Amino acid sequence: MDEISLGFDGMTLEDLVSISRDGARVLLTEDTKGRIVKARELIERWVREGETIYGITTGFGALSDVIISQQDTRLLQENVLMSHSAGVGEPLEEEIVRAVLSLRIKDFARGNAGVRLEVVERLLTLLNQGVCPVVPEKGSVGASGDLAPMAHLALVLIGAGEAFHDGRRISGKEALKRVGLEPLALEAGEGIALINGTQVMTAIGGLAVYDAGILSRVADIAAAMSLEVLMGSRTEFDPLIHTVRPHPGQAASADNMNRITKNSEIISSHKDCSRIQDAYTLRCSPQVHGASKDMINYARGVIETEMNSSTNNPLIFPERQTFLLGGNFHGQPVALALDFLCMAVSELANISERRIERLVNPQLSGLPAFLVSDGGLNSGFMLAQYTAASLVSENKVLSHPACVDSIPTSANKEDHVSMGTISARKLREIVRNTEHVIAIELLCGAQAMDLFTNMKPGEGTLIAYKIIRDEVPHLEKDRIISKDIETMVHLMRSGKMIREIERVVGKLN
Repeated sequence: MDEISLGFDGMTLEDLVSISRDGARVLLTEDTKGRIVKARELIERWVREGETIYGITTGFGALSDVIISQQDTRLLQENVLMSHSAGVGEPLEEEIVRAVLSLRIKDFARGNAGVRLEVVERLLTLLNQGVCPVVPEKGSVGASGDLAPMAHLALVLIGAGEAFHDGRRISGKEALKRVGLEPLALEAGEGIALINGTQVMTAIGGLAVYDAGILSRVADIAAAMSLEVLMGSRTEFDPLIHTVRPHPGQAASADNMNRITKNSEIISSHKDCSRIQDAYTLRCSPQVHGASKDMINYARGVIETEMNSSTNNPLIFPERQTFLLGGNFHGQPVALALDFLCMAVSELANISERRIERLVNPQLSGLPAFLVSDGGLNSGFMLAQYTAASLVSENKVLSHPACVDSIPTSANKEDHVSMGTISARKLREIVRNTEHVIAIELLCGAQAMDLFTNMKPGEGTLIAYKIIRDEVPHLEKDRIISKDIETMVHLMRSGKMIREIERVVGKLN
């Protein structure tokens, strides 16, 4: 099992995926422990001296002017977890909760939160021992951070709430007992530190951004295969076209598809045909895919910046022995990036569905209707295109930006919020929908390629075709096609297709 050390900086999206999906063990760097201890010593000193500090010796939100006595500071921290555990809906998936835990630990590792080292070590134990707090997916407005879901996550530390462990849903107290821990008594400032931050939207969004990056490369593979069987041209991939309009993603997609279709006998077979130029879904695929690639790369930068940020309030600065009140918990940077990415990923599905229509429509493709013999008796991929159309339509609804719909909270004290966690959840669903659309395109492309028995496909598309056919047989007559689609999605997610193609054509962008 891999081990990943979290410190002040340097956490990558690949680290997040390794922890959340592959079960990598998480450790703290030694210098991190020292920063955490120094910040905590300052909190304890200020409390002894009677300093007024938001959320530590005062109430929260609109109740920030209520001073809390020293004897009630512990109760205050427990109460904030109880009162803020107001989430609803289905529990977040285990991989997401693991990502949230790792990001909460990473934030604390920067030494600006003021919690005890013991609190961080307890979170590490939960993560490394496979305790997954039950966190309802809905209820965050994305400013003051992800308060409701983070409160549910933190409940387990004090022996409350629920958790999954070894496949069972059990009480938080039982989960602690299973890993040899007692309920934690929170000290001043620790309750608010546990819930104040953007870790939920960043976790959901981060995993979706990672998946979108893979999906953009698979989309290039699917488009290249469709172009071949629709008797398209490789001219649109010529580097000269893309040097005079130098958007990085556009050039990257063109280069991918150029290498994937290299040495295609199918394309060479019609180089002297009468067609002047291809339809936009083929000819403009580098421009459309590339614009989405650029947005994926932008969103990745935002997410990785957020992963390596301090998002608490107040923020403790041990080196200056001071604290500052601010708004780093506001999810606007993440919300905007993820809302934009919703549109970018939706566009990958939009253009893919139009290529699917060209593949199954004999008037556009010159291929058998719905890519099956004995049409009429067999419907072939007719309903697969319906499914793609349905998913594309759903994506359009989900692409409405969440971040423009702020609703004031906390008696208008918190009068602008990001709704960034909604942005992240929408993106996750759009990525899943788009995976299925592109899976359908790949299945249609392979089905069409079965007809080209005397001509060799391009170097990359040949690999893709063989990998698909290893898992999904030719559709000779109608069968339950949803199983084929799910098999194709699983194959895409495994990364096998990309890896095998890259062995032949080089790394895909």
